[in-house]
Amino acid sequence: MTAQAAHDQQEQQNKQSQQNQQESPAGRPAGTPPSLYGGKSSRRVTVHDLAAAKERGERWPMLTAYDAMTASVFDEAGIPVMLVGDSMGNVHLGYETTVPVTLDEMTMLSAAVVRGTKRALVVADLPFGSYQEGPVQALRSATRLVKDAGVGAVKLEGGERSHGQIELLVQAGIPVMGHIGLTPQSVNTLGYRVQGRGEEAAQQMLRDAKAVQDAGAFAVVLELVPAELAAEVTRILHIPTIGIGAGIETDAQVLVYTDMVGLTGGKVPRFTKQYTNLRQTLGDAAKAFADEVVAGTFPQEEHTFH
Repeated sequence: MTAQAAHDQQEQQNKQSQQNQQESPAGRPAGTPPSLYGGKSSRRVTVHDLAAAKERGERWPMLTAYDAMTASVFDEAGIPVMLVGDSMGNVHLGYETTVPVTLDEMTMLSAAVVRGTKRALVVADLPFGSYQEGPVQALRSATRLVKDAGVGAVKLEGGERSHGQIELLVQAGIPVMGHIGLTPQSVNTLGYRVQGRGEEAAQQMLRDAKAVQDAGAFAVVLELVPAELAAEVTRILHIPTIGIGAGIETDAQVLVYTDMVGLTGGKVPRFTKQYTNLRQTLGDAAKAFADEVVAGTFPQEEHTFH
């Protein structure tokens, strides 16, 4: 090899080394597996991606969504998992609780979220009354959400009591996300309060978590659970845990998006954080529009056709 050829080869190796050391937008060295949050890909996030993130200790965010436009914003922001939650009953449909939400409503809004996304894994709640009769009813309801709405997974509440439903759905090829702790569909029994306090309640929570995992669920939501108990559940499970009011030690965090952006109004749960105030922004815009209409200053010439 000539001296010039050796020099050129070394230059090429140096360039390749520098390229390999460059950081991706998510802060990960080039060549490492893409992160869930903010990652770019030509396919949707899958449950296998979530399992891989658990193995490498990567935390990730999940947000609720109920319409195509909002879902598209979150998808462009890099949110890897979106939940079409039965929280739509409270924040989107005007119900006092999640209990009245129907499978028809869930199917329609889930389909909208799927249409509004390209990358995110879309998970839809099985609403109250659509799976409590047993595994066969659960399979029928989940099949509708997968076939008619196009979701990638479903979520249902309950630990040991829902073992049979989860097991049959997974056997049928439908990925299932569990949900234990405060289960809003049981609000008439549990109320809105922290679950798992006390030795007996904590042991039941651990049994529920293991039952969800043993049945084949790919992840489990822990809602309104003491942080120490949620951390223990996260340590003993090999599937990802998703916290909401469950402390910092879970593998992921989820928020109802209307709480996160300040749309909800009134008193919000302690575990939420408001990152902006869209309620005020939208209100100010509506008032500005109305004032201009009343004053006769809208529409102006640039808004008019001739």
